[in-house]
Amino acid sequence: VQLQASGGGLVQFGGSLRLSCAASGNITSVNSMGWYRQAPGKRREFVATINSTSTTQYAKSVKDRFTISGDVAKNTVYLQMSSLKPADTADYYCFAEASTPMAVSPSPYWGQGTQVTVSS
Repeated sequence: VQLQASGGGLVQFGGSLRLSCAASGNITSVNSMGWYRQAPGKRREFVATINSTSTTQYAKSVKDRFTISGDVAKNTVYLQMSSLKPADTADYYCFAEASTPMAVSPSPYWGQGTQVTVSS
């Protein structure tokens, strides 16, 4: 399973960015997709997730500013980020909880990080 994330970049305080992620490969089904982030010198932290019933969850730090959307059945997920703050600066990692013919139980798969930098 491969995940390709894109959309990161440099943005000013209060600006917006939209991240995209698509999963590909020999996928049987995807239960959920979402995003984590890791700031320099910090642990990776949960940002948002969406499942196959379009139920969403958000970290408290991004709720009301970020919106996750997508079509899990089509293996795509987006993260619309608004009112960005310098504290949002991090590498953002897409993940998918997926099953494959070789791994029937859902397992997490990760994409490469896409860098988001918010200037003050």
